Amino acid sequence: MKRCIFCAVIAGFLLWGGALLGQEAPIAPGDPLDLDKAIEIGLKMNPSVMGYQYAMKAREAQVGQARADYFPKLDGSAGFTRNFEAKNTHDPYYTALLDQYNQNVASVTLQQMLFDFWRTPTSVNVSKYNLESSRRDIDTGINTVANTVKSSYYGVLKARRSREVNLEVVDQYAKHFRIAVIFFEGGKKPKYDVTKAELDLSNAKLNLINAENDLKVAWVTFNNAMGIDSDAEYAIHDNLAFEKYEIALADALKAAHETRPDLKSLEAQRQSAEKAVARAKQEYYPRLNGSAQYNFGGSQYPIGQGWYAGVALSVNLFDGLSTTNKVAEAQANKQSVDAKISAMKLQILLDVKQAWLGLLKARQTIDTTNVQIRQATENLEIANLRYDAGLATPLEVTDATVTYSQAKLANINALFDYKVARANMEKAMGSR
Repeated sequence: MKRCIFCAVIAGFLLWGGALLGQEAPIAPGDPLDLDKAIEIGLKMNPSVMGYQYAMKAREAQVGQARADYFPKLDGSAGFTRNFEAKNTHDPYYTALLDQYNQNVASVTLQQMLFDFWRTPTSVNVSKYNLESSRRDIDTGINTVANTVKSSYYGVLKARRSREVNLEVVDQYAKHFRIAVIFFEGGKKPKYDVTKAELDLSNAKLNLINAENDLKVAWVTFNNAMGIDSDAEYAIHDNLAFEKYEIALADALKAAHETRPDLKSLEAQRQSAEKAVARAKQEYYPRLNGSAQYNFGGSQYPIGQGWYAGVALSVNLFDGLSTTNKVAEAQANKQSVDAKISAMKLQILLDVKQAWLGLLKARQTIDTTNVQIRQATENLEIANLRYDAGLATPLEVTDATVTYSQAKLANINALFDYKVARANMEKAMGSR
């Protein structure tokens, strides 16, 4: 029988382990991935969200604990004592240990709170508001994870586009280097042109190495945001293109005050703190409890039996100012929460204004860099044509190429900043 049980346990562990090993990863390297799916994976895999959920389960258990006083308490006890005579002095007034005997004791006690002057319902309300605060904390965690995934998603797109620009610059300098060599070998250009072109190409390759490393770091950051321990790369959808997003500052502030889960969490904490003050004051009130006990006792079998029932009213006459200090503590906690709410409203104002100004700045920068790209492209084409015709110096080509790459990278940064500012605005308003 024992062997069968052991085999069954081992088989269960093997099946459980096989299920874990066979569990599919949320996404495989190279799979297509868009922003919505990335957020979905992040909310499922990121451990910080699970931490908030466990905290909420703890608060749910606290509600159950607070409700426990509504129900009766049933306790049982039993004991056996063997008494021995040590010395008999024949004192007629000492009859406790004049003989050896057994003592058997057992009892079952039932206690029921009849009325505790609203202590229990107040405690339940305190726990309920704490539970509501935990639910709001989960929403805050979800919004934070979603915002982090968005920022890291756009970070990958920014790094990838930046690498493409650096690749393009390397190709530009490589082409210029080949032309400079041809001109030098044909006696049309001095050795300086070749050396300068080769130096520019080396610097461009160095920038490309840095850009490729930035892209690898961006992939690691993105996987980390999704809760995946990997540096895998995916067929990510490029949505870094400009999409106009407008919202009035007043509307954004109104939405933030209405929906921000961290503010709602603090408001629930304030309601809990108000109830906690009332709960502390209720310790001044009496308690009314009912109890019943059934006893078994005696030195020989069958042992005697008996029972009793009663009602008791107890009141706290003096507890060393413990209740007074508990009330003061609860009031101070409430004032602390009020201060946190005021601070949170200031933080909301800052978050919304920063995001709004970030949107405005990024949009203006995008418009400016679009013009710069057009101008820099024309300038680079003219510089290359002039050099091919033998009319320009290597410095003109270098300056034009640098200006072109700077304009392209500035545009990429502006697009990234605009997307991040929009994500921050959504987070500041309490949405994901």
